[in-house]
Formats: sequence, C-alpha cells, structure tokens
Amino acid sequence: MNAIEIDPQLIHYRPGLVTAGLDIGSRGAKGVLFTPDAVYAVQIPTGLYMQETADQILSKLLRAARIKRAATAYIVGTGYGRISLAYSDVPYQVVTEISCHAMGAHVLNPATRTIIDIGGQDSKAIKVDTATGKVIEFVMNDKCAAGTGRFLEKAAVTLGLTLDQLGQVSLQAKEPAQVSSQCVVFAESEVISLRARGGKDENHEVRANIAAGIHYSAARRAKNLLGRVGLDPDLVFSGGVSNNPGMWAVLEELLGARFVNPKGIDMIYAGALGAAVYAAEYAKPKVTVIGAQQAHHKVDLSVIQTAIENEQSAFIENKEGRKQAAYFCAYTPPELLAAAGVRHARLFQGGHPVRVAAGELYTQSVACDFSKSCIGAFEQGDPFHKSFDKIYNFHTCAAMKRASEVVDQFVPVQMLNLPKRRADSDSRTFYRDELDVFRKDLEELTGREIQPAAVQKQIVLHNKLRRLLKKLSDLRKRPTPVLSGTDYIDLVRAYYYLPPERALTLLEAAYRDLREAPEPAGRVLRLMLSGSIMADGDRRLLNLIEGELGARVVVEDHCAGLRPFYRTVRESGDPLQALADGYLDQAPCARMKPLDDSIEFSRQLAEEYDVEGIVFVAHKFCACYGIPQKLFLDSFQELDVPVLALAGDYSQSDTGQLKTRVEAFIGVLEEKRSKNHEQYASA
Repeated sequence: MNAIEIDPQLIHYRPGLVTAGLDIGSRGAKGVLFTPDAVYAVQIPTGLYMQETADQILSKLLRAARIKRAATAYIVGTGYGRISLAYSDVPYQVVTEISCHAMGAHVLNPATRTIIDIGGQDSKAIKVDTATGKVIEFVMNDKCAAGTGRFLEKAAVTLGLTLDQLGQVSLQAKEPAQVSSQCVVFAESEVISLRARGGKDENHEVRANIAAGIHYSAARRAKNLLGRVGLDPDLVFSGGVSNNPGMWAVLEELLGARFVNPKGIDMIYAGALGAAVYAAEYAKPKVTVIGAQQAHHKVDLSVIQTAIENEQSAFIENKEGRKQAAYFCAYTPPELLAAAGVRHARLFQGGHPVRVAAGELYTQSVACDFSKSCIGAFEQGDPFHKSFDKIYNFHTCAAMKRASEVVDQFVPVQMLNLPKRRADSDSRTFYRDELDVFRKDLEELTGREIQPAAVQKQIVLHNKLRRLLKKLSDLRKRPTPVLSGTDYIDLVRAYYYLPPERALTLLEAAYRDLREAPEPAGRVLRLMLSGSIMADGDRRLLNLIEGELGARVVVEDHCAGLRPFYRTVRESGDPLQALADGYLDQAPCARMKPLDDSIEFSRQLAEEYDVEGIVFVAHKFCACYGIPQKLFLDSFQELDVPVLALAGDYSQSDTGQLKTRVEAFIGVLEEKRSKNHEQYASA
C-alpha cells in the first residue's frame, strides 16, 4: 500500500520538522510522517521481522513526501514491536502505544477524555488530560487475546468470512447468539457448536446471529475495562478494530454513549500520529539543567551474596550430619527452628517457567505459579531442596496446602494450621497450641528437648534482625535513597538463608556502610510493590522498574520484603504465646481477617514512605490477593495514589506487554509530578 497525503489543515498540530511515528502492531503496522507542509500516512501488514516492517513503512512515507532519509529529524516507535526497533542514522525513541494513542486522539480532537483502543492482541481503556493529551489513567487487558482483533479474526475464519466482512454481517443479525466464552480457543469451539446447531442457513441468518454474538462477547470485555477507569465524553474508539462497524455499533449500544469520530485521518492511525507528535517534541533542542542528575551509588552486597551461596552449599553437603529443616510461609517462626539447633532456610524460590511446568504434573493449572514452582523444584531434584530432613508449612491457602501434600512425596512435610481471625483470643490460643505441636515435632526430629529459655533467646536475636532490616528499609525514606528495592530484597535473603548470628553481623556492616553513603541530588520516582509474594529469583518486575525505567521501589508490602520485619515479638512471658501473638500481630497478609487491616497497613506504608504510585501484583489464580484487589484499588483512589494492577506469573511471553504497562504507568506518574515542577533524580 502506498502512503497517502492527509490534509494538514485538519491536524491541530503543525510541526516544523520532518518527524515520523511508526506504530508496529501485532497484526498491522502504521506510519505517519510530518513535514513542514504536509502529513502522510501508510499502513501495511506486520511482517515477521519488526525492524524490516518499520523500514518498509519509513521508505514508503519518505518516497511519498519526496524527502531523503537524512532529512528526518526524529523517529518515535510505538506498538507491539517497538522494542525491536533501532536506528543508527536517525535519532529515535520508543514510547508506549498507550501514550501515543492518547496523544493522537488528543491532536485530532482536543476534547477527548476517554479512549477505548482495541488492537490485534490487546485492548485498553485510557483517560486523557484534555489540556496536554497525556495519559491520566489506563487499564489494559490481561495477556489473553479474547476481545481483541485476534479474537474476531479467529471467529471470522470459523464462519467462513474475512475479517472485513465479519462486522458488516453482524449488523444483519435479528437475534444475536449467546457467545459466553472469554478465551479465543474455547470461543472457536463455541462458535463451531453454534454453527452446527443452526441447521440449514440459506439466508445466512444463523451466521449473522453468531457474528453479532461474537461482537457482543468482545464488547463486554471492552466495557469492563472502561468501567474501571470511568467513561467521560468525548469518547474515542481507536486501534485496528475501530474500523469494524459491528464492534462500533455494539460498543455504543452497551456503553450507552456515542463515539466521536475525528476527521482528517482514520483512527487506526491514532498511535502512529501520536508517535509523530512525540517525535517532533523530542526533536526540539533541550535545555540541560546542570547538576540535575547524579550517578547512582552502587551498593556492594557481594559479601552477603557469597555467604548465602556458601550456606546453600553447606546445606547440600551437610558434612556435619546436622538435621536440616525448611519452611514455606513467613508466618512460620524460625525462632523455634534455631532453638532446636536445626540448620534451616525458607523455601520461596520462583520465577522459573520450567519448574512451573514440572510442578503442574501434580496440581491443577489454576494453581498459582509460586505453588507449582515449589513442587517443581522437588520434581526436578534440585539439590538444595533435596537436602532437607523435614519441611514445615502453615496452611495459608489451598494452593500451598496442595503443594505441601505433593512435596510430602519427596521430603516429609508437617502441615500446621494458621487462624484467619488474627484479633480473636481463641485464634491466639489455637495458634499457640499449633506452635507447641511444631515444637514437639522438632524435638522428635532432633532428639533434643527445646527449653523455653532457648526460644526466648532466639526471639531476642530475631527481634534484633527485624529492627535492623526495618532500619535498613528506613534508609529508603530519603528523597533519593542509595538503597534500591533490588538491594533490599538481597538483604532480606540473608534473614531467610543464613544462621541468625551470621546474618546479624553482615547486615550490621551493610547498615553502617549505607548509612554513611552520599545521597544523590534530586528526588527519584518512588514506588511501592504490594500484593502476592515476590519469590526469590522472580526479579523481572524489579529489573524492569529499576533497571530499565529508572524508577525506585522504596518499600514492599509483600511477604518477601519489608512486611515481616515491621513489628517485633514480645520478649517476656511464655515464649510460645509471645510467638503466637507476635506473628499474628505482624503486618497482615490479605489472607488474614478482617481484610481492612491489611489494606490499612498498605495505606500506612504508602504514606510513611511517601510513595507516588503502587504496583499491585496478584498472582494469577491467587484468591488471597485477587479477590480483594478492587477494595485495594478503591482505597488508594481515595488517597489519590495511582495503582497499577498486574496479574503475575513466571512465563516470559508477556515481557513486552508488562513493559508497556509499567512504562505507561511511570509516564502517568511523571506527568503528575511535572505539574508540580519537581526535579527528578537519576536512579
């Protein structure tokens, strides 16, 4: 397809340079070229290689404008394939499609407030600032193609139609079929079943009804997205599916609102148009503020990392023949394990897709990846996991209960119960009794009686560790802390893998060094991670936030971060009751009742650490964090603290979509801060 010239009088943005926006979608690729005199647009199918597709688009645009490549001042890439783009001869940048669609819709219609964008692989609801065209809020579908262009494409093939025909045929329906499935694969089977039940279809009424049902099914998912960000006029429909008249009609019906159809350019080009606008902005000369950025102080934790590696090797070799025990849950008191003289560690490794697949042999696919990873480590014969004589676990959720039952086939597991109602006196008595069972089992394992004085001594020692880890976290309250979220997670590993005396020595040394480290100028973008466990080895999100995007995680509200160390255990009286009270009083997880306690603690952390945004991760199929997610989001909406909700797992196939979401979220936070004219520091 050749590039077409668009009347520049219809564009509310008049660039003075040659800039290009390239929107490389999963199914189709679009490009927009700004020149001082005209605007050009082109669309082609996305090929196998994203860079080749982008080069082909750019060549068509430049040829249509009769401009040489060397005259191009700037290129911005966006869309599904933006991360694959690179240019050595032209300045370029990549910007999320969320930001670009918002800007493109704003340029065409400055009154745009809400956008529903449906592309080949994903769909988004976006709220737009009418003054700037920047994103205020957005929601993106999970990594499932249901409700997207791919969903419609598969349905069209099943009905013997082209994608262009599907929308027109759906408008002829008299009684839309009920297509309930929210999965592309299952929906295809459902459509086949509906077609088979339809009998002879000489007038194509059955096909039209099924086509309409497909559009209603997809539109309901888009409506749900808009329900989470709100619907304010003007409402704009963008993306490849915006050219589908069937989807357009059904969405307007379900939403009870009309779409604004800006003139001047087809809305499938909104992302490329916004990218071209950003390219023109980036091409302008920048004023450098001297001293605005300062190199991040590199924290050296190699001594602690080496100590952990050596300790794990000692577990595997076990030259002394000591009894070795492990535990899964942070509600398991290591004080009892230490008092028993048992070498112990917490098993909370994750992030390995192969281990997840191995664990799925024993459990349902709808279990979370963390629980399947725990099983998979034993199934694969990991030497560290095989080194234990006994594993202890408290029943916190169905998935981890099942994991414990399976792991018992490899290593003996003692299951204990954890009460949900943390404030009830009966719960505290019950938990104390469970800890007594724990104590007796350890005595049987070691052949040694555990004296109350030994338990009390360990409570004092572990309290020192808790206070120290909280003090280390407090260093992150500085405007630009030298301690990153990644660093803090590495420090926490010492608590779970090293003997407490050794951990205390190393953490005290780390605190002395970090306390005296120079603080960079400025103020880094401050985030809180909340929700499901961030397992040891699951660093993809942290690496993205801090390594690629330059923000900083200043506090964690999950059980592998700060939360277990926020409070201490009473050091007097019956040590078992002190442990029962102390662990039930610790910062609560979402499994505990009342649920308001965990949400209130999250709010307290957010205010204490002065966070600007929260990334809330609920592992897929995790009821503990998935069910209360809306309550969490609503609570922080009251505080005017933006929250990005993510569904977590250990696959690597959604890295691009994950980056799109986090990058766009950080863009929202940066725009919010820029209105206050605050200066960012470099992370």
